[in-house]
Amino acid sequence: MNDQYYVSWGTLALINAGLAQGKNRSGLNWFLLSLLLGPLATFIIVYWDKK
Repeated sequence: MNDQYYVSWGTLALINAGLAQGKNRSGLNWFLLSLLLGPLATFIIVYWDKK
């Protein structure tokens, strides 16, 4: 795999951390989870309502 893939995946994880913090969730936890799940984590953050 090339370096651009890793940079993109890491950037997505940072974006997800920001999204999570905007929804009053732990940015660090979602950053780490995003490193594993990638775009799936984005979908979960955006569509999963915290009650």
